[in-house]
Amino acid sequence: MDNEHTEFSSRFAIDPIAAAAMGTDELRHNFHIEGLFQPGLVSLTYTHYDRMIVGGAMPADKVLPLEAIKPTGTQAFLDRRELIAVNIGGAGTVTADGLPYEMTARDMVYLGMGTEQVSFASADTEKPAKFYLLSAPAHQVYPSQLIRIGDARRLDLGSQATSNERSIFQFIHADGVKTCQLVVGMTQLAPGSVWNTMPCHVHDRRMEAYLYFDLDEGARVFHFMGEPDETRHIVMRNEEAVLSPGWSIHSGAGTSNYAFIWAMAGDNVDYADVDPVALDQLR
Repeated sequence: MDNEHTEFSSRFAIDPIAAAAMGTDELRHNFHIEGLFQPGLVSLTYTHYDRMIVGGAMPADKVLPLEAIKPTGTQAFLDRRELIAVNIGGAGTVTADGLPYEMTARDMVYLGMGTEQVSFASADTEKPAKFYLLSAPAHQVYPSQLIRIGDARRLDLGSQATSNERSIFQFIHADGVKTCQLVVGMTQLAPGSVWNTMPCHVHDRRMEAYLYFDLDEGARVFHFMGEPDETRHIVMRNEEAVLSPGWSIHSGAGTSNYAFIWAMAGDNVDYADVDPVALDQLR
């Protein structure tokens, strides 16, 4: 399938024994995603973890369509899928079957299964929108809906003493927008705090993907993964994503504070359904 405005790749699922034997390059090849936001392009990674698609759309001087790709096996991208787009750039618009959703930074829109035509546009080509895209298979049609960052459920957690003072913004939760699989939110670390998701956990019932952003050019996040007794790390730059299988921890520490978008797909949508890992279990 030849798509003028789209590039895509696939990632096969990796088991924990194979991951434990991987070096840096192999870990990055299998779990790390870069190049999400390229002017005038929709970049998609089709994963075999719950068939989640992780991508980015950065419209420049033209409107970008969301085109079907070969791995979905459908005429339109959302024939059998749902999608969430989170804007981390300048103001922009997601248009779904003729209905425009105008979005500023950190707003998101949910598009239900069966949406036929989707496109992305920037309000100002000098400050383009950057739409982070997350899509999973769907089994039921739920209404499309815009959720502004001010409307998300906010939880303030952690403390400066433990370097993890942070605000969690839940875009999708049990009392809010209904989805089939997708659960998406954003975490913002306060100045002076660097740790996320520590103490850590696993949840074999669903996979997860992280997008780290709001990092300065010279800053990095060390993302920790692997089974609790066989941990590894991947060094992350600004606006890069990482895949987390259900068997893996997903935690990180940065050289400065940062934000990240977490997204899950799998057997349930209960945010609190996790298996905690005590610090003395980590190796």
